[in-house]
Amino acid sequence: MDRVSKTNYYLDIAGTVLERSTCLKHKYGAIIVKNDSIVATGYNGAPRGRKNCTDTGVCVCGEAACKGEERYDLCRSVHAEANCIISATREQMLDSTLYLCGIDAGSGEIIKDACSCQMCKRLIINAGISKVIVRSSPTCFVSYNVRDWVLNDDSIGG
Repeated sequence: MDRVSKTNYYLDIAGTVLERSTCLKHKYGAIIVKNDSIVATGYNGAPRGRKNCTDTGVCVCGEAACKGEERYDLCRSVHAEANCIISATREQMLDSTLYLCGIDAGSGEIIKDACSCQMCKRLIINAGISKVIVRSSPTCFVSYNVRDWVLNDDSIGG
């Protein structure tokens, strides 16, 4: 009997976490793992106490046909990575790995080119997380070294 790889094991858990997402467009789940222990989990949804898109039945970003990071200011949700980070201490996150899984809310298909947005990249860098692993298919993934995000800062022009 073949065992699932440790990476896909954690991505499967992030895939379960995303089932709590309240976004009508994209569902994301994230977990932070350090020393082979889960430190925190997070999914995308409205801030605590506010109405979720699933409550209102409206996704403003979806209606505005926003692509990627366009008009994030319209979105009601806090990203999965951010919710995960605010649930852990910096000490727990230093030199940890964040696992991220996303699906299209309508089709249920894995978002193959998912990656953290610029704001979440900044949070991940400041949290001290060293690696981000993103699911690209049921068994494949892309691994990002956070140090590369620091050295190749694509958030500034020129």
